[in-house]
Amino acid sequence: MANPSSRTLRLLALLQTHRHWSGTDLADRLGISERTLRRDVDRLRELGYPVSASRGTDGGYQLAPGAVLPPLLLDDEEGVALAVGMGDAAQSGIAGIEDAAVRALTKVVQVLPPRLRARVNALRAMTVSPTAAGPVVPADVLTVIAQACRDEERLRFRYTARGGADTERDVEPHRLVALGGRWYLAAYDLTRHDWRSFRLDRLTDPRRLGARFRPRPLPAGDAAQFVRASTGVPPAYSVQTLVHAPAEHVRRIVGQWGTIEAVDGRRCRLTMVSTSLDWPTQALGNIGADFEVLSPREFTDHLRDWGSRFLHAAQGSAVVDQPPTDSAAGAVRNVAP
Repeated sequence: MANPSSRTLRLLALLQTHRHWSGTDLADRLGISERTLRRDVDRLRELGYPVSASRGTDGGYQLAPGAVLPPLLLDDEEGVALAVGMGDAAQSGIAGIEDAAVRALTKVVQVLPPRLRARVNALRAMTVSPTAAGPVVPADVLTVIAQACRDEERLRFRYTARGGADTERDVEPHRLVALGGRWYLAAYDLTRHDWRSFRLDRLTDPRRLGARFRPRPLPAGDAAQFVRASTGVPPAYSVQTLVHAPAEHVRRIVGQWGTIEAVDGRRCRLTMVSTSLDWPTQALGNIGADFEVLSPREFTDHLRDWGSRFLHAAQGSAVVDQPPTDSAAGAVRNVAP
């Protein structure tokens, strides 16, 4: 049997990853008796974690919102800052970070008392963040829907369609999907008896109904593919280039919008993911260094189109009367296969 401290930490981790646990299931997962489980739950409560318990056939344990944040982890200001930061990260458009940010946001907001949740939503609503790639979605909307997806629990909300009609929807939520700077919910609509995708910025007052459901097969390979097909969101391009500049210099220009790997002291590999090829083109121009296109081929054609228009403008300008030099025309080297 694990020592009490490590066992208590594992108990906390289990409570944070599931909405409700029966006492038998928790004791089995931890390899302890239910009597020992009750002592460990009391130890968590003494540390300030709001663990609620219920009796009866449906009884069990769950981590509930508390009057204060648990001690030894975060104070109020840190809790608010973390929730706001995770909300921005969830909508940053950075490939691979959205789902992890939503999971972290869900864990934090789950234990925030109501007064701090209100502060989180107010800050996010009234702050212009450079990481927000699309409409800001309130933290509580993201977390309620993420928890309903996780627990396979029916959801009800108000939804404003593209034409302006406002309706109430009951759905079986499947997955949250980040595409094109927006968040979408892939869900089975119980009123229309069909699969639908819903934009979260058009969705209000999500409420979990307490009714569990057995997941239906999604009519697509995955949730992202389904949402992309139903909304017409274009697929994202992964632009990979070899930049002839130190990684530190490129990082100062591109920041969090790209993945930068140093090749040596003078070159680095830059990867940018975007639904449009315009933004990677602008970013590479801002770096002010030669680069080579590694992939995709479409990006080479895009650069050629931009380059021809810039050269045409320079040749026709009244203030530039010299033809472009070979070095300027050759600033972009294509090594795409």
